[in-house]
Amino acid sequence: MRDEDHRVQTDAPSDTSPEAPRDAPPEAPPDAPPPTPAPVDDGAADHLDGCELPALRLPSTGAGEVDLATATERLTVVYVYPRTGVPGQALPDGWDEIPGARGCTPQSCAFRDHVLELAAYGAAVIGLSSQPADEQREFARREHIPYPLLSDPELRLAQALRLPTFEAGARRFYRRLTFVARERRITRVFYPVFPPQHNAVQVLDWLARRPPS
Repeated sequence: MRDEDHRVQTDAPSDTSPEAPRDAPPEAPPDAPPPTPAPVDDGAADHLDGCELPALRLPSTGAGEVDLATATERLTVVYVYPRTGVPGQALPDGWDEIPGARGCTPQSCAFRDHVLELAAYGAAVIGLSSQPADEQREFARREHIPYPLLSDPELRLAQALRLPTFEAGARRFYRRLTFVARERRITRVFYPVFPPQHNAVQVLDWLARRPPS
């Protein structure tokens, strides 16, 4: 027998070598904001199911004003949010630490991206916050929001329906919630909403499962 038949192959990989981890999550960039604290259900929206929408006219990013009572005669999704970022304007102090405060732009963009799917169920979309009308218009142009965003700086809807709010930087803001209304009455409430960017899909799932009217 030839000597080379008895050679030990030393270049073969060892079975005992540990495998490198696979599909490891990418590390967050060093300047990434901390994770958003999740809001808790404090019961502040428990009374809303079945409430009638008030005849309240608010400035819209569309033409003129929108009357919420008239708009919700048809099936409508209304998402209420604290505020979107404004170019060149700092957020209120401590904003990132307030549970549920961040995420307004991703939420709006998700509704924008799913607006045709919502329309297939016969649902219109309206966004609403306490920001002034000029900030709403700038945001709608920048992010190509195709549905109306309403401005309620005096929190008139909060007063009419006892919607939850919070204070930051000596101002009051809406807590994030979404409701579906028809024939001027609220039929479904999503509260708390987290994470905000999934809210549009949550509404779509509910519309797909609801019994025919």
